This record gives sequence, C-alpha cells and structure tokens, in this order.
Amino acid sequence: MRRREVFLSAGLVFLIALVVRIVAASLVVFPQPEDTAYYVGVARNLLEGHGLTSDALWSYGTPPLRFPRPAFEVWLPLPTFVAAIPMALVGATFASAQLSSVVVGAIVPVLAWRLGADAATERRLSLSRTRVLALGAGLTSAVYLPLVLHSALPDSTMPFAALALAACLLMPRILRDAGRVRLTSPKVIALGVLIGLAALTRNEAVFLGLAWLVAVWRTPVLERSRKLALVAMPAAVALAIFVPWMVRDWLVFGNPLPGQALSNALSVTGFDIFAWNDPPTLARYLAEGPQRLLLMRAEGLYHNLFTVLLLPGIPAAFLGLIALPWFIRLRAIVPLAVLSITTFLVTSLLFPVSTTWGTYLHAAGPAHVLLIVCALLALDAAIERVGQMRGWTRPVAWLGGALTIFGSLLFMAALMPSFGGLSVGLTQRYEALAAQMEAAGLPLEEQGPVITNFPIWLSESTGARALALPAESPADVLDLASTFEGTRLLILQGDDHGDWPAVLDTNAAGAECFDEIDIGTPADPRLARALENTRVYRLVCP
Repeated sequence: MRRREVFLSAGLVFLIALVVRIVAASLVVFPQPEDTAYYVGVARNLLEGHGLTSDALWSYGTPPLRFPRPAFEVWLPLPTFVAAIPMALVGATFASAQLSSVVVGAIVPVLAWRLGADAATERRLSLSRTRVLALGAGLTSAVYLPLVLHSALPDSTMPFAALALAACLLMPRILRDAGRVRLTSPKVIALGVLIGLAALTRNEAVFLGLAWLVAVWRTPVLERSRKLALVAMPAAVALAIFVPWMVRDWLVFGNPLPGQALSNALSVTGFDIFAWNDPPTLARYLAEGPQRLLLMRAEGLYHNLFTVLLLPGIPAAFLGLIALPWFIRLRAIVPLAVLSITTFLVTSLLFPVSTTWGTYLHAAGPAHVLLIVCALLALDAAIERVGQMRGWTRPVAWLGGALTIFGSLLFMAALMPSFGGLSVGLTQRYEALAAQMEAAGLPLEEQGPVITNFPIWLSESTGARALALPAESPADVLDLASTFEGTRLLILQGDDHGDWPAVLDTNAAGAECFDEIDIGTPADPRLARALENTRVYRLVCP
C-alpha cells in the first residue's frame, strides 16, 4: 500500500475506535472492578501531593501495614502515571482518567490493523485482499467487546495490550535485517523501551522477553554470538527502565520484586488475597490433595479460555482459536503467539485460583488481537477456496471482515449498556451509604479505618480509610481491628464474603462483639435498592 493509503486506513481505524470508546466510556461512570479504582485513586493522591499512596489496605502480605499505604506492593505504576496526565489537565476525576484509557485503547485496533497487513503480506495475498484483511482486523478490534470494555477502564489492560502489540510488531521488522542491524539502532532500542514500559504495567511483560528470545533463535542465518547480542541489548534497555522501580520497591517494601504476587500461586481460594492470620503457605496448599489441585487447574483453564477469551469475543474468538494452528508459524504471528500462549498457560496452571479473580483477564488483550487476526486469515482462505470451487469472478474477500465486524458490533452493543448499568448501581450504592452514615452520625471520612469487603471502592467513593475484610473468623477480624487504632466499624455489601456475614449468627468466638447498626433506608427507591444487602456493624468489644 502507498504511504497515503496507509495513513488514511490507519486513521480511519483509529477514528472509529476512538468514537466507539468515547461512547462506551460515557456509559461507565464508576471504576469497576476494584483494581481500576486503585489506579485512579493513587493517581489522585499523586496529583494532590501525597505521592504513590492509597487510602485502602486491600492486602496484608507486604509490610509496612500503615496509612497512608505505599502503593503497588503487587501491581505496577505505569497505568497510574498514564491516568494522571489527563487528570492533571482537566480535573482529578474518574471521567478524566478514562480519557487516557480511551486514547490508548483506540491505538490497539491500529496495531491490530498493522498486524493483519503484515500477516497478509507474508502470505503473499493480493493487494485488495491485504487491504480487506487489515481493515477487517482493525475495525473488528475497534468494536470487539473485551477491547472496548477495558478501554473505558483506566487500568493495566489497555496499556499492556498496546505496548505488547507494538513490541510484537517490531520484532519481525528487526529480524528482517538481523544480520546487518546495529545493536544500537533505533528499532533495537525501541524494543527494549517497549518491554521495559510493559514491565512497569504488568508482570506478564517477562513473556515478551521470551517471545523475543524465541523469535531470535528461530532465525537460522544468525550466529550464536549475534543471537545473544540481539537478545541482550533490548534486555539491558528494559532493565535500565525497570531497575529504578525495583529500587523504589526495595526501599519501601524491603523487596525489589513483587514477592506477594508469587505467593498468590499458593492460594486455595480467591479470598486468600485478603488473608490476615491465615496466609497462603506451601503446606496448606499441598494439604488440598492431588485431586483438588488438578481441579483448580481445570477451573483456571476453563475460566481463562471460555470466560475471558471465547464467550466475550463471539464470533471472532471461536474462529480464531480453531484457525490458530494453521497460522501460528507465520513470522508476523510468532511473537504474539508465544506471548499469548505462555501467558495463558502460566496464569492458568501456576495461578489457577488468582486467575479466576482477574489475573489473566487484564493480560489477555494481545491474545484477543491474535484470535481476531487468525479468524480473518481463516475466513479469507475459506472464501478464496469457495470462490475457486464455485467459479466466482467478483471479489468477495470483504465477507470475512463483514462477518467479524458485524458479529462483534452486535455483541458489544447488546452487552456494553448492561455493564454501564452496573456502574450506575455502584455509584448509587456508595452515594446512599455515605448519606445514610452521615444521617446516622457516623460520617465515614471522620471514622477510623473501616473494615469492609470492598475496601478500594469504599475508600475512593467516600474518602474513608479502608481495610479489607479477611475471610477468617470473627476473632481474627477483631485481631485485625486491634492492630489498626480506631477501627470500630465493619461494613458488608453485596454478596457473601466467604462465611461472612453468616458466621456472626453462630457461636464462633468473637461473634458477640459485632453489633449491627440500623442506618435507615433512603427515601429514593433507587438508592434503597442500591443499599440492599448492606450491613453495618459496630465493634463493641475493647
């Protein structure tokens, strides 16, 4: 394609993706899930001069356990820095933070468009089929539900997807001239920068390094020393970017690596991330027995495959998964395939419990694009084959793109409003809670730390300092409260949290110390519904 056509095509994909994401972001008025609220909250604290801190203590595995809580003992900071840019310009609100994810999310379909063009070129398709396949990949990604949804949420999903896709697109370009390219060339340095920035976004960036290693070692014309040098240079650049953050973690948490993230591999229930007196241990993990440990992995694989990849990506995801074995060896596809498959398997098999709570969900952006491109490659090949068999004389390659675009658009349009409705409900819940607590003479922002099953949401919505409720005994929760001076309230919202609140109706030690408070019912029926299943308890024992 000519340069002018390239820019026009990429610009069209970006513009459509941007408009779709602006509309989607307008529907989502509350940061969900809680990690989205975390990134936004830390960005707000940063802009207000409080540094990288959070007012919610959602995990107790990494000291120091204090307020204000140093942020990012598990997660990584780049999404907060990205969100802070528009927040600094137009106001420290969730809507402002969404601007960053909308723009970054609109870049991802452009990268998918480029990947589709690269794959089509490698397969030596005609120019017209290349145009159709590239535009099909870009426009399908523009309306693809998982990519649209996470573009409305300023968290790690879209920044990681954009950085990872850009790195995977750059790898084959470096290897085309691998024998002559200088180790200090802009492309090699840029690859290291992309991997380093991705490492500041999600821990799965380590698999980008693996993808580059595989791509280099599959290049037969290179000598071993040259291969080592090509791997070492981007690694050195990436480390130069990431090491300052390791030093910060070492100074703040006493560990340059997210050790708590590794302990998540020993979780036997999702509630283990909130553990206080009963943290994950190897002995506790092995005590589950071989049958349960195998079942956990089956559950992780099922969740990641169906709940994260296939069902939200109807119909392109199903077609792409079926077609993947036929196109996985394409040079344009190999780096992305290595990244996607490795991430899928590691999160499913090593973190089978944590992944059902979102570990793979936020790292799946590159895999979604891989499935879209493979689906379009398969549809193009199938349409061409049928055309030859039927003697078609008019080009109909556009049918493949039309199928994936229309199917994805239909599915996205049907489900996106429901997600927006959930965000409205959460907004009403916390507005009603704050108002009722104020009316009851217990304004949340004036209380000591509040124990709750949604600490980040409570903190960001009401200004309260919040502690995560461990799914442990009442006695353990009282021990938690005694550790943080002034903790006298427990707020339970929504679904059951392990054995809570049912455990308070038993003879368990300490259950008598939780006295339920009647905070009244809002007059507005919508707010009353929002506060259904909300219980407030005062801790009455000394």
